Amino acid sequence: RNLLDMDTFSKSDPVVVLFVQGSGSSEWKEFGRTEVIDNTLNPDFVRKFVLDYYFEEKQNLRFDPLGSHDAVLGAQDFLGQAFVALGEVIGSQRGRLERALTGVPGKRCGTILLLAEELSNCRDIVTMQLCANKLDKKDFFGKSDPFLVFYRSNEDGTFTICHKTEVVKNTLNPVWQPFTIPVRALCNGDYDRTVKIDVYDWDRDGSHDFIGEFATSYRELSRAQSQFTVYEVGQGARAGGRGAPHTGADPPLRPQVLNPRKKCKKKKYVNSGTVTLLSFSVESEFTFVDYIRGGTQLNFTVAIDFTASNGMPSQPTSLHYASPYQLSAYALALKAVGEIIQDYDSDKLFPAYGFGAKLPPDGKISHQFPLNNNADNPSCAGIEGVLESYLQSLRTVQLYGPTNFAPVINQVAGAAAQVTDGSQYHVLLIITDGVISDMLQTKEAIVTASALPMSIIIVGVGPAEFEAMEELDGDEVRVSSRGRYAERDIVQFVPFRDYVDDSGNQVLSMARLAKDVLAEIPEQLLSYMKTRDIKPRRADP
Repeated sequence: RNLLDMDTFSKSDPVVVLFVQGSGSSEWKEFGRTEVIDNTLNPDFVRKFVLDYYFEEKQNLRFDPLGSHDAVLGAQDFLGQAFVALGEVIGSQRGRLERALTGVPGKRCGTILLLAEELSNCRDIVTMQLCANKLDKKDFFGKSDPFLVFYRSNEDGTFTICHKTEVVKNTLNPVWQPFTIPVRALCNGDYDRTVKIDVYDWDRDGSHDFIGEFATSYRELSRAQSQFTVYEVGQGARAGGRGAPHTGADPPLRPQVLNPRKKCKKKKYVNSGTVTLLSFSVESEFTFVDYIRGGTQLNFTVAIDFTASNGMPSQPTSLHYASPYQLSAYALALKAVGEIIQDYDSDKLFPAYGFGAKLPPDGKISHQFPLNNNADNPSCAGIEGVLESYLQSLRTVQLYGPTNFAPVINQVAGAAAQVTDGSQYHVLLIITDGVISDMLQTKEAIVTASALPMSIIIVGVGPAEFEAMEELDGDEVRVSSRGRYAERDIVQFVPFRDYVDDSGNQVLSMARLAKDVLAEIPEQLLSYMKTRDIKPRRADP
């Protein structure tokens, strides 16, 4: 909007060049260009850029509008530039972000409007139930033990198995349990692609007897959602033939089960039974981006270890020591995680606490003191505000102990419990150097928090052994307390030393750390929404 006019006899002919920056790198690489739009200062570009999106990475983008007849940046047709992270666009209201263009001294360069949407990759999930009637009898001493095998057809004409039902014993009229399958697994998103279904009689030795087969498609199956429309599938069903729809009081979709071998041998062969589709329903599998676009906010809280085991902050050996040339491990971990999460928090206000210190003036030990020294409002403005308050606290409190996590976990859990409708999700970052002192209380706090919209990231700094922390990370064994198990795995623990770049590149170290500790957040958020049956809010048009 309102681009610079660089042409003498007409308006500019703008094109926008997109540059991307590799993770942990400062180098910009051209990703692509829009089309050229002639003679306008307010172009609406049609060409889209398709980017892979990773929540856990800082994906920096640069947009350079320039004149179409000069592709050399910095020349007279350079119209400005805008820097933005992909997460900023996605985290903006309705995935729409307007950013001022800069770069031409002394001139207003206008603005660029960015819109992001997630490409749908056939995310629907189907639940269906089938039964059969009058199947062929295959067992000598009893009836058949039938089961169904579903096959998806491939581009080359072959078939790939995509589902098996359970076996229903000793019946020619089985009713199978409802089952769920992704649409992409059933037909790869092609609604008219043939779906072949074989009917077998189960045998203990694995040599299952073939009863018959029929063919349909996702589109045909989906029509059974309407109780008024039914489809007759005639003898051409095996070849994928489709009957004409009609309305009436007929039963639901009943493809005939055909056995080609019998059809060849017996002139009077009709079928080997029928299969009835009892129910068919479709649900969308929502993604993390769906919830963010629907308005879900990520609320970031940080808690920093101020125990004496960190060493005197003024000494270079201390884990809190910040030299004029580089940040401390605590500050690096905070920036690595916070700078990504802040893109998904509209107010950019982050509560920040310390634990394990003696506070002035009376030397009282606290395990959840506000870093900004404001108990009524512990929020800091942006990640830089958190860093500033952290460094100020180092100068005023006395490092002491012990290392207790439960108080600050309970503090954030209390805030998370206030809003459980899916519009708020809390992420607590705990940065610590040592072995936890209140393991039992922390486990209890985690079990309680697992029922709330929150996740916990624990970053261990320094050379200590962190075996106890692994117990809190429920990847292998779900955390439990007094017979209660955590509803969800909400804790991610990593030792910071595993991500430190050998060459001393702090940007690369932060990128590596963030990528690992944040990777589970989208799935943890989705698990909460799913267990509470919370669907994304529809974004305003």
